[in-house]
Amino acid sequence: MSPDISQEWAPDACSLPASGRQARTAEFGELFGETVLHVERPEPTRLRLHLRPDPKSAAQAATLAAAETECCSFFTFTLTAAAGSLVLDVAVPLAQLTLLDAVADHAATAAASVAEAG
Repeated sequence: MSPDISQEWAPDACSLPASGRQARTAEFGELFGETVLHVERPEPTRLRLHLRPDPKSAAQAATLAAAETECCSFFTFTLTAAAGSLVLDVAVPLAQLTLLDAVADHAATAAASVAEAG
C-alpha cells in the first residue's frame, strides 16, 4: 500500500496522529491481504467482507475493529462466525461513504490478489 492511502482512510473525525494512521492502514492491509476471500456491498453504507473462517482471522478482525472504533467512532463493525463462515460487516453513516468506498476498493484488490495466488 502506498503511504498516501492512509489519508484517504482518515477523515477529519479520526483522532489518530499521522503516524498512527499509517500504522492502522498497514494493519488493514494485512487483514485484507491475509484473510479476505470475498467482498460484497449489500448497501451503499455497508461493506461485507467474507474472511477465512479460522480463529486467527477472527482474532485479527476483532482486534482491528475494536481499535478502529476508538479513533473513528462512526464505524460500526459486526463480526459473525457461523456454519463455517466468518463475516465482517462494516457500516458507516452516509457522510462517510467516500471512506467506505476507499476501504471497499482496497479490500477487493486484496481479495483478488489472494484468489490469484491460489
